[in-house]
Order: sequence, then C-alpha cells, then structure tokens
Amino acid sequence: GAMFAFVFNWTPTLDDQAHPAPLGIIFAGFMMACMCGSCVSTIMSERCSGQCSLVAISLMAAIVFLIITLATAQRYTDACYLGFLLFEGLVGAYFPSVARVKSEVVPEHVRGTIYSLYRVPLNAVVVVLLLSDLSLIRCFSFCATLMLLSLLAAASMGKRSSGGNVAGAGAEKCK
Repeated sequence: GAMFAFVFNWTPTLDDQAHPAPLGIIFAGFMMACMCGSCVSTIMSERCSGQCSLVAISLMAAIVFLIITLATAQRYTDACYLGFLLFEGLVGAYFPSVARVKSEVVPEHVRGTIYSLYRVPLNAVVVVLLLSDLSLIRCFSFCATLMLLSLLAAASMGKRSSGGNVAGAGAEKCK
C-alpha cells in the first residue's frame, strides 16, 4: 500500500510552481534506484535470510517515510526527492526478498489462492487512500505506519513455531 501511495503522491510533493520538476528525469532516477536496490538485495541474499532482509527493509522504509513526512511539512523538495529515491531503492530490494520468503512459507499448491486473497486488503488500502483525500503529510505518515506494521509482521515470522512450512523461514540471522 505504501508503494501505491508513493506513486500517487510523488508528483504533487515535488511540484513547485516557480521551478517545474523535470518529471521524466525524476522518474528515471526512481527506476535506477529501484534497480540498484534489487541488485543490492541479490548480493545480500548470500549473507542474510529473506526474513532478516524484510525486517531491515521495513525499518528503513518507515524511517524514510518519517523523513519524507517532515520534509513535506517543511516544503523541502530536495529532501523529499532524496527520500523518494531511498524508498524506491528499498522497493527494489523488497521484491526479491519477499519472493524468497513467499517461496519458503506459502505451499505451492495454494500459492495462487493465497496471493489473490492478500491482494484484497492491498487494494482496499489503495482505494481508501485515493478516495479519502488525505493531505500529503497524513498520507506519508500513514505510509510510515504501514511500514511499521510490515516490520512487526516480518519480525514475528522468526518467532513462529517450527512446524509446517514456516520452519526456518526466518531462523537464520544476517551474517
């Protein structure tokens, strides 16, 4: 949900009437940051479990959204842009990490059903964000909260019992 909120709100956040933002260059920077995050995740996958990576990514994303919230409140567009680049890098790292965890946790014969069910709350968050007309500051604060919830969920995976497919999903620590 936080990624979709970011997608909807980065343009109005960086919009400055005096100096129009070069949206194409900004978007290219986001895509480059995302690719770099993915590469870092691939390199780190040898040293860190998927669960450990998700905890770190969620924590960093929550901090980044708090910084973005403060920068938006003060109209520091350069700081917002830097925060957005960092968040895009974290998004790039998130997808390979979550794919590793999902392959370990979700049984293959029910994978499609489970993934479809998890899209329902995601889409509900997106619809609420679009229809609620939240200010940018509240939206980014909400994103920080979502990332903290993600942090709690990722951290709790390592505390699950050792039965079933979740065994070892987060048992190994970062080296």
